[in-house]
Amino acid sequence: MKVLHNALGACLLVVLAAIAGFSQEQPGKFEQLRPDEIPTPNQYRTGSGAPGPKYWQQRADYSIEVEVNDETQVLTGRETITYYNNAPESLRYLWLQLDQNLFAKNSMATRSTPGKVYDSLPAYFLKNSNIDVSGYEGGFRIKSVTDASGKPLPYTINETMMRIDLPTPLKTGEKYSFSIAWSYQEYDRMVFSDGRGGYEYFPEDGNYVYAFAQWYPRMCVFDDYEGWQNKQFLGQGEFALTFGNFEVKITVPSDHIVGATGVLQNPREVLTREQMERLEKARQTFDKPVFIVTPAEALKKEKQRSRKKSTWVFRAENVRDFAFAHSRKFIWDAMAVRLGSNTPLAMSLYPKEGNPLWQEHSTLAIKNALEFYSSRTFDYPYPVAWSVHAADIGMEYPMICFNLGRPNPDGSYSKSTLTKMISVIVHEVGHNFFPMIVNSDERQWAWMDEGLNTFLEGETIRNRYPELDFQEGLPKSITSYMRGDKSVMRPIMTSADNVRDAEYGNNAYFKPAAALTILRETVLGEELFDKAFKEYANRWAFKHPKPADFFRTMEDVSGVDLDWFWRGWFYGTDHVDVEVADVKWYRVDEGKQDLESRTPKTASSLGNAEQQGGFEDGPQPFKLLKTGPQGYGEFRSRIDDAEVLSKLRDKNLYEVKLRNVGGLVTPVILEWTYVDGTKETEVLPAEIWRLNPNEITKVFVKEKEVRALVIDPEQKLADVNVRNNVFPKRPPSKFDQYKSQAR
Repeated sequence: MKVLHNALGACLLVVLAAIAGFSQEQPGKFEQLRPDEIPTPNQYRTGSGAPGPKYWQQRADYSIEVEVNDETQVLTGRETITYYNNAPESLRYLWLQLDQNLFAKNSMATRSTPGKVYDSLPAYFLKNSNIDVSGYEGGFRIKSVTDASGKPLPYTINETMMRIDLPTPLKTGEKYSFSIAWSYQEYDRMVFSDGRGGYEYFPEDGNYVYAFAQWYPRMCVFDDYEGWQNKQFLGQGEFALTFGNFEVKITVPSDHIVGATGVLQNPREVLTREQMERLEKARQTFDKPVFIVTPAEALKKEKQRSRKKSTWVFRAENVRDFAFAHSRKFIWDAMAVRLGSNTPLAMSLYPKEGNPLWQEHSTLAIKNALEFYSSRTFDYPYPVAWSVHAADIGMEYPMICFNLGRPNPDGSYSKSTLTKMISVIVHEVGHNFFPMIVNSDERQWAWMDEGLNTFLEGETIRNRYPELDFQEGLPKSITSYMRGDKSVMRPIMTSADNVRDAEYGNNAYFKPAAALTILRETVLGEELFDKAFKEYANRWAFKHPKPADFFRTMEDVSGVDLDWFWRGWFYGTDHVDVEVADVKWYRVDEGKQDLESRTPKTASSLGNAEQQGGFEDGPQPFKLLKTGPQGYGEFRSRIDDAEVLSKLRDKNLYEVKLRNVGGLVTPVILEWTYVDGTKETEVLPAEIWRLNPNEITKVFVKEKEVRALVIDPEQKLADVNVRNNVFPKRPPSKFDQYKSQAR
């Protein structure tokens, strides 16, 4: 028990507690996260959320040669992987991901995805009913798996995974090199959208735009948390990958332009002298993009077909993946971005069908994303960042992303189209930070990259593009989802493939983003949040964080216990709905006046004829009694009762009862409107619910008389029902009645 040293404060507490009452309920919502909810810290991951003294991670280097046939759309490749075992145990086999097997005949994804037959259905949507009418033969064709001497290695393919058995165990500190040769038929992404890559065909000119993703056998992650990450690729849950260095040689028709992860190593062999001069100019230009390939040049190439081939060589260091795009249709522009410790080159590739939208906005959107994300995390460390135009997609890879946004055929576009394009580019470029550098496991915890990234995407757009009035990721944008059917809703901490498609965007993107916005703006405040978030990004850059590492770092740096927040927002499906159940108005009765005989303040005199059950009857009296001997216990000193009375004389005491209807404990933002028209806002911490998560009563002392009280007036808390946030209560409007009947 704490000793109260302020006698006046003690007396006031006794008075207010007597008015408010006291609950003895001991709720579980403020308990610490249990071991079954969050793993115990160890030597690899500490209780502070930082990597431990014995943290380790694997490494995989790739040397790849690949060729794309522009006539048949077949990719043929050969890779040598050097795998470094830094784990404190020996490995007898290695696991790789064969993500293209998602499209193999009778794949697990096809067999496990439900579908329906409708009385009528557009032919395009047959793919969503698992009815294969394309005749496409998808999946990797593994031609060979050999060791460094060319000797075949035994391997087993299990759906989208492949195990390679090693001749001898790979011990700690050792490395092993092996080679794989393969091919596969690239797919038309208009027909197959789950693969993230694919090609788009343009019948007007007979050309293709290629976006290659998940195009090579890739190492699975082996880590301290679960050993091999071996969840199958079912289409929705994305990827867990190992860092390493890449050297990739890409052979395509000589009139194609290639953009890829990494830095081009042989520009003199694949670019003209004029293109190289323009590229050098772009490296020194910070205000607007410079054309490397102009629209006129790209249009001219559309009408030609080179019979020659060129090989583009790219090198990338310390990346988790590699993607590339190419086409003879590509326009190419670029500009430099000045950051604190780096000057990356922002570049865009797009066909004429993307203009004028793309040449006006794409590269500038890259610049804005890199600058803003760097300010909140760390300076973007890679040398380039590409945005490639591909229809109806948004997908991310290290240094390169594929993005939607296409104007009308006449070149016009709406604000909606612009907003969608800007948001996708910012989002996908932002993925360079999460998860390409802060390398979380997307298949297990999609929110760790999608949610964090959606949060920063919204912050970027509202900061750099205020005219777009961007609302995604704000608390008020998630309320309709939060009040939804709990029987089909899943916690944020659910793995991606176990969330329904209809719920996935909200579950992985928008609910986590809204939660982080509340955490920053209402729970922690901007200063504490930003410092903790930046620390998390820097602690786990180029490493493999887990949810506990994020949760613990945010608490460690902010100095705030947030277990209640993680449990409510990330482990549960409750929603925010706080009701102003009642407000009572009191004044001290000194026995010199009859408060009940005062002229009542009617609703109309308060300026709101619709108010009901408010303050129209005036304040209720309460007497401030003299403190008896029993109130002092062993203390010999006495307080001045008259002084206490003088402190409360002419004050207005408001007893506010709040009811937690939605179940999710939350801070409470109160806006008081006084009779003189002025307003005051104050925030009650979420800990107000710690003794009773269902209902609380609190007393406020105000100099002025209150006309109205509103909870969350700016909709910062994701409260799903604003109608019960107001006191005095108002009768439902005709529109409210209509909405109720419609539901």
